[in-house]
Amino acid sequence: MQSTASNSTSKARLRIHIRISINSLAMFLLKAWRSTAFGAYGYLNFTKSGFLEHSKNFNPEDMNRRIDGKNCIVTGANSGIGYATAHGLASRGATVYMVCRNKERGEDAVSKIQSSTSNQNVHLEVCDLSSVNDLKSFTSRFKEKDIPVHVLVNNAGLLENTRVTTSEGYELNFAVNVLGTYAMTELLLPLLEKTQPDARVITVSSGGMYTAPLTTDLQFNNGKFNGVDQYARNKRTQVALTEKWAEKYGDKGIGFYSMHPGWAETPGVAKSLPSFSKSFEGKLRTSEEGADTVIWLALQPKEKLVSGGLYFDRAEASKHLPFAATKSSHAAIDSIIDTLDSKL
Repeated sequence: MQSTASNSTSKARLRIHIRISINSLAMFLLKAWRSTAFGAYGYLNFTKSGFLEHSKNFNPEDMNRRIDGKNCIVTGANSGIGYATAHGLASRGATVYMVCRNKERGEDAVSKIQSSTSNQNVHLEVCDLSSVNDLKSFTSRFKEKDIPVHVLVNNAGLLENTRVTTSEGYELNFAVNVLGTYAMTELLLPLLEKTQPDARVITVSSGGMYTAPLTTDLQFNNGKFNGVDQYARNKRTQVALTEKWAEKYGDKGIGFYSMHPGWAETPGVAKSLPSFSKSFEGKLRTSEEGADTVIWLALQPKEKLVSGGLYFDRAEASKHLPFAATKSSHAAIDSIIDTLDSKL
């Protein structure tokens, strides 16, 4: 009898082991497929040559609109896509508030844009988006000014390859890319409502999100930390948040859009992904090409846009690669929002 029981236990353990092995293999193959599909799709579409090909379908008149008197906030605006966005909006007459962490670099960027666009309505707001307390302080100051916000561009982003914990106890990539983006948007809603029905929030995501499903492991507590994977997860979260914002605040006259800029040659990419930057030297988009769709989204009549949509090269794009099994993961967004709300 003992032998029979022992054999049954052994067989049960073997079945469990086999199931675990099959599941692990399936996850490995799925991750490999996402990475391969993303690489092939990205090489064809996200590079400079992809932009030049797609630009053949652009309507030049879409970018000729003036937005004098409109107030635009751009985060992470002292360099790269954020700077190009702030410059593009200022050149079309907008009053631009550049939110930067570093005061000196921010002042230099403001001065350059004022000089090159002859628009003096460009202002610096110093705020560290990795700090909820700093964000609360900034948005409180801004709300005291009672400045209606027509366009909020959530551009600030970070890819830190090693685990870094902020003074408030959050993993740094998450703090900037997810919690910072969420807090900035939620806390500025009253000022965005003042400009309805034209108000819009544009969040700069990344094509890297195609490699990651949505996960409730927001701070990468499970498994060995990987900065590139965490960045992809963060960017997937931004896309899912945009969907939810469009659903939740659709009656407030605010449009919510995410976009991804393709593979652009920016200081952030050079610092965080040096081997990628070197491998694609001469093939990456300029910051201006990366910012093109952000500016386009800020200028278009809202009836031409789909709130909650993801945009790439001036067109609505799919949020999921074929057979990547990421679509169903978006069901986790309500739980994620509950977690984020608890931190504000």
